[in-house]
Amino acid sequence: MSQKSTTNIATQNKPYNILVTGATGFIGTRLISYFSDRGYKIKGMSRRKISDSNNVKYVQADVFDQNKLERALDGIEVAYYLLHSMEGSKEHWKEFASRERIQARNFLQAATKVGVKRIIYLGGLVNDSLDLSPHMKSRKEVGEILASGNIPVTELRASLIIGAQGGSYAMLRYLVERLPVMVCPSWVKSIAQPIAVDDVISYLAGCMEHSETTGKIYEIGGKDKMTYEQLMRVYAKYLDKKLFVIQIPFLTTRLSSYWVDLITPVKASLARPLIDSLVHDTVVTDDSIIKIIPLQLKSVRESIDIATKEIRNNPPEIPPKEERSGFKINQNLLCAVLIAMAIVGTTYYWLDDRPEIFEPLWILGGILWYITIIFAIIFVRNKTRLGFLIAGIVSWITLVFWLFDNFYVLFDASLIIVQPNELITIRNFIWAALSALAVIASHNTFHKIIDYQYKGRPV
Repeated sequence: MSQKSTTNIATQNKPYNILVTGATGFIGTRLISYFSDRGYKIKGMSRRKISDSNNVKYVQADVFDQNKLERALDGIEVAYYLLHSMEGSKEHWKEFASRERIQARNFLQAATKVGVKRIIYLGGLVNDSLDLSPHMKSRKEVGEILASGNIPVTELRASLIIGAQGGSYAMLRYLVERLPVMVCPSWVKSIAQPIAVDDVISYLAGCMEHSETTGKIYEIGGKDKMTYEQLMRVYAKYLDKKLFVIQIPFLTTRLSSYWVDLITPVKASLARPLIDSLVHDTVVTDDSIIKIIPLQLKSVRESIDIATKEIRNNPPEIPPKEERSGFKINQNLLCAVLIAMAIVGTTYYWLDDRPEIFEPLWILGGILWYITIIFAIIFVRNKTRLGFLIAGIVSWITLVFWLFDNFYVLFDASLIIVQPNELITIRNFIWAALSALAVIASHNTFHKIIDYQYKGRPV
């Protein structure tokens, strides 16, 4: 971490008496590195088996398995609760609040049984007077469950966190980098207080090192307050890029999450709770933690600069996968086929002798078809799932259309207009073959794209 620790008031009573849950997560990995670099001997808890490293002993446990959870917490004095259940399938997302309540209860029960002395929890910045989104309500409930026992809990409520590999940063980066014109809902006018992930880690560590934070709730935010639209503009300016924002009031958080899913590598199951947290203002109203843990908080631009350089210098590793055809091959093939389809499509107007094709409705259909092809190529080149989705849809429509135009070959009847001449019939079969190739290429890439773009890493 570039942020230096505050004065270390607490000394570690015995090795490995600090536990960090979510050891492989966005916050957990950084907190473990922070402690390890400063000589603390700690435990990291994860659902998968991880080899031990310098000053870190990893334990494999699941909060839904009480026995393993108790063994992981045995001998722990300070436990960091950094768990959530936001990601997963659409069906699992609907149950995330219930799972988070069960996780918190299980953790509290196991921690109480083995004698944990403190719990430090990172939640979200909420306004108790407002009707909270399901995500923010769940974050608040988790804190209340953890604090309902006899173990003192320190809860940090954070605004938007900016850091490499974080979902909020990935969503910001990909939206701004890919879309010169941004179609946004009303929540982009909500005010947030973005905070650098390094500052969050310093606060988390500082709470353990300052005993006076025990059993209290603190709000944390960064140096600047701004709307999400302003945040996007700051990032666009950082990239020396122009950004045009069009606001659409009826775009709901659900529709917004699907849009983010199609444009960025952030899945809808994670984008939706992130967007939910932006619906209301998330600004610090009580900054009392600054008196206990004084930090030189980073500005939004500094936070973006650090995150961007980190993701460029140390992109997240992507597990190698066996596949019959590479992503880049399918991407380039799809762009080439779409261009070929557009070129062959021009023959529709100078080889076809049917007068109906020059009627206004047919001309309008042709214009819309070309516009769709152009949009598909742009988004495919920018490596978005939306591009491959548009390409797949327009390719299927084209394939079906031109097979219908050649329907007469087998059934001596035309389904579109009067049957075409022999030259157009041959053209239709060529176009149908190109369309089929585009369908295959778009299908091959649509489901792979997120594997190649994990939390901010470009293909």
